Amino acid sequence: MPLRFLTLADVADALNISAAQTYALVRNGELPAIKIGGRGQWRVEAAELEAFIMRMYQVTQDFVKSHPFSHESAPLSPQ
Repeated sequence: MPLRFLTLADVADALNISAAQTYALVRNGELPAIKIGGRGQWRVEAAELEAFIMRMYQVTQDFVKSHPFSHESAPLSPQ
């Protein structure tokens, strides 16, 4: 049975980002999480992580549509 809740370290590993970046996503409200226990351990529900990923796909798609790729915006290639 898959785990329902993930630690911030688990989320960081899944997204291939730092623990600090994960904490920032939680603290600014982009990634819903709960704080549990006397020491206030953060937990992210696996379903919330998946929903966040899907939202980020949509945000990225919207960005790409509104900022079309052109030869002028392409990185310079080594000669």
